[in-house]
Amino acid sequence: MSYALQTLWHERQRYASGVLAVTFSAMLIALQCGLMLGLFKITSIPIDNTTADVWVGAPKVPSVDLGKPIPVSFVSRVEGTPGVTSVESYIANFANFTKPGGGTELCYLLGCRLDDDAAGSPVVLTREQREALTMPGAVIVDESDLTVTKRLGFDQNEKAKINGKEVRRVDTVRGLKSLAAPWVLCSEHTARQLLGFLMPPEHTTYLLVRCDSPARAKEVAADLQAQHADDMSAFTAEEFSRKSRLYWLLRTKAGVAIGYAALLGLVVGAVITAQTLYSATVANAKEFAILLALGVPRWRLYLMVLTQSFWVGVIGVLVAYPVCLGLQLGAKQIGADIDLRWEVLLGAAVVTVGMSLIAGLFALRAVRQIEPMALLR
Repeated sequence: MSYALQTLWHERQRYASGVLAVTFSAMLIALQCGLMLGLFKITSIPIDNTTADVWVGAPKVPSVDLGKPIPVSFVSRVEGTPGVTSVESYIANFANFTKPGGGTELCYLLGCRLDDDAAGSPVVLTREQREALTMPGAVIVDESDLTVTKRLGFDQNEKAKINGKEVRRVDTVRGLKSLAAPWVLCSEHTARQLLGFLMPPEHTTYLLVRCDSPARAKEVAADLQAQHADDMSAFTAEEFSRKSRLYWLLRTKAGVAIGYAALLGLVVGAVITAQTLYSATVANAKEFAILLALGVPRWRLYLMVLTQSFWVGVIGVLVAYPVCLGLQLGAKQIGADIDLRWEVLLGAAVVTVGMSLIAGLFALRAVRQIEPMALLR
């Protein structure tokens, strides 16, 4: 191992391109995966910004934005489950937003109770904003939908129409960006007025449940799912959040495209790294020939090449790590979320080092072709 490191140091100019290739590949894998996770975190915003422990919805609901109406009478079923402390309705449904200047946009209404202890009230709302939403027709949207994407528009009096009914924007928030239709926050009463026949009387989209402990929430969700699977679905908030993200990741074109881009980055990095290590090994052919002529077993040379490949991968990952963190901070400045959790960084490191070792195996072909008598003439 020490000889392999010494060789890398003395031949650092020759192996620098390999290290850079590994660095680029590790960065690309980590950033693509982090961007993918950050992007699809947006799809579970309605779940992650509430304090509910369990979400109850229609049977087999795949994602939070694809909920269907369920009877409010299901409250009695849920309240009778041991461990439940409170249950409240939560409305989530698509609606047509009509801009004052013309044009329409599909939006997603989120109607909830606005009490201080309401489980469905988004945590990003202040008390003043919750009070403002109690006015009929009052809505709050994310500021990015007004200034960046400009998907929503209001007139000088902050008025527009949703499903043909007038609404008034009373404020904006930050942190509620959407991947598809913009989120529009309102009270449960306003949501029912705007949706009309789309939300039948005595129906709601979800029932939000609070339990006496987070551990009990899993039991409550499991009990409800086992007893009433034909009529409704029940998930802990964490399970439903993960389910929503996986749906967008695995069953939508956007998720497939981003996953394909991450895979393409891995393939490109692997090809560049393999070619670089192969060229470096060929360049050292005479040195390897001398070692073979001195009686060094060929398997020792194989081991040295693989060790060099391993350290090229490790060094490349170490160089990539601070660069990724810097790019993550830069992305935050422009509003992009790159989720570089430790699982992403560790996974990128393992994949990259493994890729370097595979590239080293390809480089072994050059060692197998070395004939000391031919090279030392």
